[in-house]
Amino acid sequence: MNETMNPNASQSDDLDWASLGYLANDDLEIPEDKLNKKDIGRSFYQLGKLFYDKSDLVQAEKNFVKAYQCAERPQDTFSILKILGFLIRIASEKLEDDKANTYIKEAESIVEAASETLGSLNAEYFYNVGLINTYKGDFDLARQNYEFAYKKSKEENEPELLAKTLLALAQNGYNLKNFEKSLDYLNQLNQLLKIIKKYYLSGAMFLFSAKVFTEMEMYDKALEHFTLANKALQDKKCWNLYGYVLLGKGIVYKRSGNYEKALAYFMLALESNDGSTFRRLSELIENEIADVNDNSVDLYLDRTNRKVKERSLGTIDFKHRFVLLEILFLLARNPGSYYDKEELAQQIWKDEYNPLIHDKLIYTSVSRLRKLIEPKNDRGDKRKYIIRGKDGYTFNPQANIRFHMESRNDQPRSIGNIELSSPV
Repeated sequence: MNETMNPNASQSDDLDWASLGYLANDDLEIPEDKLNKKDIGRSFYQLGKLFYDKSDLVQAEKNFVKAYQCAERPQDTFSILKILGFLIRIASEKLEDDKANTYIKEAESIVEAASETLGSLNAEYFYNVGLINTYKGDFDLARQNYEFAYKKSKEENEPELLAKTLLALAQNGYNLKNFEKSLDYLNQLNQLLKIIKKYYLSGAMFLFSAKVFTEMEMYDKALEHFTLANKALQDKKCWNLYGYVLLGKGIVYKRSGNYEKALAYFMLALESNDGSTFRRLSELIENEIADVNDNSVDLYLDRTNRKVKERSLGTIDFKHRFVLLEILFLLARNPGSYYDKEELAQQIWKDEYNPLIHDKLIYTSVSRLRKLIEPKNDRGDKRKYIIRGKDGYTFNPQANIRFHMESRNDQPRSIGNIELSSPV
């Protein structure tokens, strides 16, 4: 088989569902005299989707598991993969690694078997292989399979599958940090959804567009699309992404330097969230609150927006204080290292040191910077961030500082590289 078609997954080991307790068929009785198994499975699936939309992930999972129990292979292959897709996303949101990995392993096994039993490899097959590659973090191979699905869904006249594939391609571009490509697919999806009217896909599309615009620092557009996402989801009476909309708006305000408004959105997101099941969202929100409102941080430095947040003084705007901001960042990036007048003249003003020009300029600039960022304590003394010694100026290495947009290692990951808004 062509390598692109292959999900690059080995056949899964036999899974003891009963011992794992995830998909064991131990509590489901099928009244065959009234309904057939397929009809019952379809009903459980619809119930699962209803609970999923209404944010009841516990009941959603139970019904999806029952739908899985009713499905039969190979005729229900793609239905089973869709059910497993929802279960993987729920487990990811609940931060249940073992459960998510079990579902992913099962999906891997099913898509491998499908390549041998299907008469022809259609768009839905390639789409699901792309999802498997995404779960495994192979985004390049995922892109190739999504592109096959994109082409074939057009040939097969499958507009709903084409819409999901476009959203998947947009997510793939985001994962590969190709934001322009991601926006191109989202624009195509927007045009298609004007025809086929899928509100949940519309909500997910606007939400994902907002995330892309946030990464591109197009904050006004990001806020606009978060609002559009909220409206589309409300029209469908769907609430499972509401907390992510609030979180996203808070992140936009944080990155644009409006920390007070960011905290307001983070707190609203936290208060409206069911932390017992939406565990990933809760951790994301709590980390953002801690990042902005950490009492242990003396200075929060935001060079992008030319703002500094000092623990007791609040936010200080450096919009028209370019030289002062450059001095601050030079010293803060190298705490404990002294910079003499010659080095400051060269690095800040890009000049050779001239005492007649630079002595007063350096003294005045550092004095102005100290007045801005160093508050007085109860005794009227100033806490020194910037220290002057015989070798020049340095930043106090004992001060706790944080730089805007620096990576944090404690962010909860998206298990399987997907989240609730990812295409299923």
